[in-house]
Amino acid sequence: MNIRFRVELSEAERDALTAMLSGGRQAARKLKRAQILLAADAGSSDEVIAECVGVGPSTVYRTKRRFVEGNLPAALHEEPRPGAERKLSGKEEALLVATACAAPPEGRARWTLELLADAMVRLTDHGALSRETVRRRLGENQLKPWRRDMWCIPQIDGTDVARMEDVLDLYAEAPDPQRPVVCFDESPTQLIGEVRQPILAAPGRPARHDHEYKRNGTVNLFVCLDVHHPWRKVTVTDQRTAQDYAHRMRDLVDIHYPAADLIRVVQDNLSTHTAGALYGTFPPEEAHRLLQRLEFHYTPKHASWLNMVEIEIGVLRTQCLDRRIGGRDQLVSEIDAWERARNASGARIEWMFDTQRARQKLARAYPVISNRS
Repeated sequence: MNIRFRVELSEAERDALTAMLSGGRQAARKLKRAQILLAADAGSSDEVIAECVGVGPSTVYRTKRRFVEGNLPAALHEEPRPGAERKLSGKEEALLVATACAAPPEGRARWTLELLADAMVRLTDHGALSRETVRRRLGENQLKPWRRDMWCIPQIDGTDVARMEDVLDLYAEAPDPQRPVVCFDESPTQLIGEVRQPILAAPGRPARHDHEYKRNGTVNLFVCLDVHHPWRKVTVTDQRTAQDYAHRMRDLVDIHYPAADLIRVVQDNLSTHTAGALYGTFPPEEAHRLLQRLEFHYTPKHASWLNMVEIEIGVLRTQCLDRRIGGRDQLVSEIDAWERARNASGARIEWMFDTQRARQKLARAYPVISNRS
């Protein structure tokens, strides 16, 4: 029936279609139309083209017709489809958005697609409305009423700004072996054991483990990270008391940096992160000796992201702890292996945020100073 639509490509059109098929990212339908045109230009019949390209005879017919009656772009591109009429008018869509942004019904924590569909039926003349219609209209307006993010809105003052710039200035300093900068933090970790022995992976079958598990308690991870050198240290403890903190500080002074004149420690505002923790753990002479070699620098409240070790803890959890580890000894062994490999690889955190960028990006956070004569 379509023999009258004879495809004869010019050299330029043939080269353009060949280049399209040889590489680059194109829609699958567009590539099939290019194959149809090249095959038709070579003299293949519609039946052969349809079988080789994997389309129906009507697709071959329409592609050839659009080329003959139009041009190459008309044959390659999709014709606009009218689609079904939108179920919600502009005013009804605005009503849906306003409803989704309002408080949910009494007794419900948040809006769901079903609740919104029922509400629109009550508020409009629609006899029924599907959740898919609601979902699409909300998606067009970038609304997800079932999602609720949490963030902290701190009260910024001069003290917070001073602490932020103090930490950023430490990161920007040139490395000094006599005055190392060490980021310190802790993180609790659950010991999760298997109820049944997991089944290892095999060709054609992924590894499998039982959905049931058992909790074997929690431990604490103290993590130290050298800002200017590829070194980190993870210590597993049963608790994170002031005494545990004090012993980690003594390890920094006597084991990890015995030759340093002063160790600058960047940490958050946890109640145990104080000089008093050392006096509460060691004799006064020992606590005084340690504090002569330590200098504490605190991140602002609600801004622990400024502590570089937070990134390292995230890497530790992703690379090592993202699985079930049921025993303390196994956890210590796995973390030690991860730590040795990461230190040996020379991995470091590449910190790009400095004081100048902070003043540009966080200008609103800086206190406003009124000039008074």
